Amino acid sequence: MSQLKVHNSYTRQKEVFTPITPGHVGMYVCGPTVSGESHLGHARPFITFDFIYRYLLHLGYKVRYVRNITDAGHFEEEGREAEDKIAKKATLEKLEPMELVQKYTNLFHWAMHQFNNLDPSIEPTATGHIVEQIGMIETIMKEGYAYEVNGSVYFDVKKYAARYPYGKLSGRVLDDLLETTRDLDGQDEKHNRQDFALWKAAPPEHIMRWKSPWGEGFPGWHIECSAMSTKYLGEQFDIHGGGMDLQFPHHESEIAQSTICNKHVPARYWLHNNMITLNGRKMGKSYNNQIRLTEMFTGTHPLLLQPYSPMTIRFFILQTHYRSTLDFSNEALQAAEKGLKRLWEAYELLKKIAAEQTALDPGGTASPATAGDPALDDKVRKLLLELDEFMDDDFNTAKVLANLFELVPVINSLKGGQIRRDALSPATLQMMGKYFTDYLENILGLKGESAGDDQKLTGVMELLIDIRKDARSRKDYSTSDKIRNQLLELGIVLKDEKDGGVSFTFA
Repeated sequence: MSQLKVHNSYTRQKEVFTPITPGHVGMYVCGPTVSGESHLGHARPFITFDFIYRYLLHLGYKVRYVRNITDAGHFEEEGREAEDKIAKKATLEKLEPMELVQKYTNLFHWAMHQFNNLDPSIEPTATGHIVEQIGMIETIMKEGYAYEVNGSVYFDVKKYAARYPYGKLSGRVLDDLLETTRDLDGQDEKHNRQDFALWKAAPPEHIMRWKSPWGEGFPGWHIECSAMSTKYLGEQFDIHGGGMDLQFPHHESEIAQSTICNKHVPARYWLHNNMITLNGRKMGKSYNNQIRLTEMFTGTHPLLLQPYSPMTIRFFILQTHYRSTLDFSNEALQAAEKGLKRLWEAYELLKKIAAEQTALDPGGTASPATAGDPALDDKVRKLLLELDEFMDDDFNTAKVLANLFELVPVINSLKGGQIRRDALSPATLQMMGKYFTDYLENILGLKGESAGDDQKLTGVMELLIDIRKDARSRKDYSTSDKIRNQLLELGIVLKDEKDGGVSFTFA
């Protein structure tokens, strides 16, 4: 039996995964800043850590998966002013900040469910943990690694780097940072140009503000995740995940803060997915090349030739190893759409074959115990057993899908009669059904597109039934009969039940 190995960004090595507490895994993943709608680039980390979460559950671990919501602060020292993204967008949309936060949090959750992502165990918000953040800042100041200037508090990177390996995760060298740091807001307050803010004094016009020992202000982006991960996963936990664009400055800063407070690097394993690119450039708001998820699903962005379903996008992401760059193109997404359809149709055939086999021979007594084609039987078993090896080798979904595709012609030939049913042993046929279900549905998190279509049809039917019921209550029998008759022409029969309910069947 192979052991799970993961690529640890902190050591730049592939390591055997050994959780701190046997049988339990603590995983923290940086969640969205809910100042706007998620785009295609955001889909990759959340789908990546969903299948990692699913695989850990498949291995039998009890997982506490914490994914935060950044609903305050997240000012980025990348422009002339340190702006609070939430407050700025709330002003633009003429909404209360928490109204805007709720709007985009709801939209984010909706998109995650479209992708069939499992919900995290805990989803803390930054605004719900101001007390914990202030507590950590006070500890860092007490330890001598932070200082206050005009109501703002900064982390002393130079002092930290004199004792700890600052830049180890991202590969940044402190001297290089000194040379490349731009003249940004608040630089004149800092002792060193590379110091980062733990707390920012709120100017009079700033909407979101909290009382602190240093005056009214709001937290820095980095301290939010340090406080929430410590609260829910402890001083040290197993996995910290996110996109590789977060390695610096966000995760590097988290490591520095938590090391001072808790005397540990916060996570033992740091996992980072690579970017989705568009013509070689990272897809993101700062590059003005993002495609919002609703635009992907509806095909309304100018770069799109057609709409792409959530499962097509999920499959597109799964086809490439999570640490490899994934370049967007309509051609690649169209190929993913066709590939998913072909694979899923084979899976549906496999389920029918297994059902037919069970119906013909419920106890399995009539079937031969051995395969009629031992070479084919061995090949199928080998391809199936390799799936576990590939996932244990740093979650290689690309190789998993390649093996599943190799089995598609075997399934099609079994159904079409080109390969006899007894070519494979009953045990191998059963094994193939189990592995396809485990991997396609439970680990990779895919589902048939028709399942989504059925849900939509049911929703439409419920709406029509409600409209017809309302028409009947108003004695508008013309509309009621029109709905019934036109549905009948489409092959859908409405049946009025004795209890007043309405059911429908297909003629």
